[in-house]
Amino acid sequence: MSTPKVQIVVVVLALASAPALAEGPGLGKLIDPPEIAAWDISILPDGTGLPPGSGTSAQGARIFAQKCAMCHGENGKGGAFAAVVGGRPLTDGIDTVKTVANFWGYSTTLFDFIRRAMPWQQPRTLANDEVYALTAYILALNKLIDENEAMNAQTLPKVRMPNRDGFIIRFPDKL
Repeated sequence: MSTPKVQIVVVVLALASAPALAEGPGLGKLIDPPEIAAWDISILPDGTGLPPGSGTSAQGARIFAQKCAMCHGENGKGGAFAAVVGGRPLTDGIDTVKTVANFWGYSTTLFDFIRRAMPWQQPRTLANDEVYALTAYILALNKLIDENEAMNAQTLPKVRMPNRDGFIIRFPDKL
């Protein structure tokens, strides 16, 4: 039970503190549109958001040897980190190693991941042409494209990945 005096004190404190609470804690700063745009780099399965640029498997092989092989092994077969090539069918069981060829549903996801997170010690340092070239190289190693095929914003979304139908699509209108 509270007394009328306690109730009055609670109401007065609530009214007095309302303006201070409305202002917020004063942390951070407003972000302007150009700052947001620099981080808005998402790529959708249909290719929406892919930047200009192009790359081939041959170009990607050189970049891979220089920037990726130390972690993903020679020809992407695995090293300190996961293999990006090969892999048994996922129907072999839950413990099957998941790679680009047997798990990833969209080629555009591969581009997005490389651009966003690789190389792991310096993420977001690759130029768009380098990312297209690495994507082409990994797709060619997995025999998903011809090794002479160039990847760009028009050709990459057309690559049909083997596990494309292995997922429940969250946004089917974006395909």
